Amino acid sequence: MSNKLQELTEKLYNEGLSKGKEEGEQLLARAHDEADKLLADARQQAADIVAAAEKQAEDLRDKTASDLKMASAQCLQATKKDIENLLVGAVSAAPVEKTLSDPDFLKKIITSVAERFNASEATDLALVLPASLQKELEPWLKGELAKALGREVKADFSKKVAGGFSIGPKDGSWFVSLTDDTFKDLIAEYLRPVTRKLLFG
Repeated sequence: MSNKLQELTEKLYNEGLSKGKEEGEQLLARAHDEADKLLADARQQAADIVAAAEKQAEDLRDKTASDLKMASAQCLQATKKDIENLLVGAVSAAPVEKTLSDPDFLKKIITSVAERFNASEATDLALVLPASLQKELEPWLKGELAKALGREVKADFSKKVAGGFSIGPKDGSWFVSLTDDTFKDLIAEYLRPVTRKLLFG
């Protein structure tokens, strides 16, 4: 009886041990599977983060390269424009200023323009002239020009005008400007394309 009890006890023990071992192995296998899955997920997340960072870096590099290209093109264009303006200014400024500050030249041009006005419409004229030429031109305006036109011409002498003149009806409805600035701008418009071609092809 004692032997049978011992055999039964051993049998139960061995079956329990075997079953526990089997369950333990299953739990261990499941834990390994879960650990592998977590590791795979972590690796995938790390790969996604690296890929996103690389894409961001590439986008930033492309944007920076594009911005640099645009900035350098704008800088080159602005530099070309500055060089062009300097050259056009140097070529046109001195001769224009000298010519439009010559009292004899101004007298001829003003007379010619004023006579055209006088012939087309009987209107009182007003002039704006350089303040620096007031001594030379004022007596001529009141004498010779008034006599040639048969009427007095109103003249203002302005420090804002370095050379040349503006002329128009006394009521100010319109005027013709041939100052050094307007003449330089006019010449510059013709010189710019030629200068640009000579400088930059």
